[in-house]
Amino acid sequence: MKSKKIEVKGTEITFYSKEHDDFICITDIAKYKDSNRTDYIIQNWMRNRNTIEFLGIWERLKVTTQVCFSLL
Repeated sequence: MKSKKIEVKGTEITFYSKEHDDFICITDIAKYKDSNRTDYIIQNWMRNRNTIEFLGIWERLKVTTQVCFSLL
C-alpha cells in the first residue's frame, strides 16, 4: 500500500492507495478534535446515527459483488 500525507487545519492526514482504491486514516482526523483520546472520538462517530446511515448508503453504492448486511 502506498501512502500520502496532506495537512488540513494544522493536522497531518494520511491517505493510503491500493490499486484503484483510496483509504483515509480516521485516527488522524480524530487527532484534530483530541489528540489524546482518538479512540473515544472514533467510538462516538461510529455510534452516531448519521454515520451509520452514511455507511449503509456507501455500502450500497460501492459494494457490488459482496453480500451486504443491515445493522439492527
